[in-house]
Amino acid sequence: MSLNLLLKVWRQRGPKDDGHFETYSPNDINEDMSFLEMLDVVNEELIAQGKEPIAFDHDCREGICGSCGVVINGVPHGQKQLTTTCQLHMRNFKSGDTITVEPWRSTSFPVIKDLVVDRSAFDAIIQAGGYISAPTGAAGDGNETLIPKSVADLAFEAAACIGCGACVAACPNGAAQLFTAAKLAHLNLLPQGQPERWSRTVAMVDTMEEYFGSCTNYAECEAACPKGISIDFIAKMNRDYLKAKFKDRRSTTKIDTSEAG
Repeated sequence: MSLNLLLKVWRQRGPKDDGHFETYSPNDINEDMSFLEMLDVVNEELIAQGKEPIAFDHDCREGICGSCGVVINGVPHGQKQLTTTCQLHMRNFKSGDTITVEPWRSTSFPVIKDLVVDRSAFDAIIQAGGYISAPTGAAGDGNETLIPKSVADLAFEAAACIGCGACVAACPNGAAQLFTAAKLAHLNLLPQGQPERWSRTVAMVDTMEEYFGSCTNYAECEAACPKGISIDFIAKMNRDYLKAKFKDRRSTTKIDTSEAG
């Protein structure tokens, strides 16, 4: 079955351009196409007419890389839950539908061009501590380090975050707590992440707060997340942050006392 659609797509030449919506009327869109494949068809038509194609992010097109990401009819990645933009198929729309396509709307994600935004703020958070730098030696036997299944499953759930930014785009405050909490949890829950657990938490949370707004538990982030990551991870992050600050305060107090003596 083919679809005839009316697209309202955000076009913006660059960060300093005001931007505007342009309307397109693609016809004979195959319902089995993905949303990005539909945009490919629109771009082919624009190129054939000698016009500038729509710029949008994409890479794996398998819901893994987190590159794709647009606001479709006011919802990050579209209305279908637990689905990335590249996994959203046109059979979820009806012929004659009007579809509005916008970039992520967040001050921390400035528009580069059209539907492409700069998500380097996420990179800064990862660079602050989203890794294990403590020497752990060669890879050991899989059963050498015992990890309760419940803990392993929870860490895996957090590690499913693809860093697409839908949580930020959905949040009324433009907060990045869900992203940061997921990146912290998949390291902090496992034995390999313990040596740097507290310093990592402080570094990543403090960096996050330089770029993004504060979380007020709207839970829009969880609803928009294509991987269904729970806001429970935010509570775990806040708990670890408080503990880390308390530990740092205690160690500082001990140092000051010994020096005074």
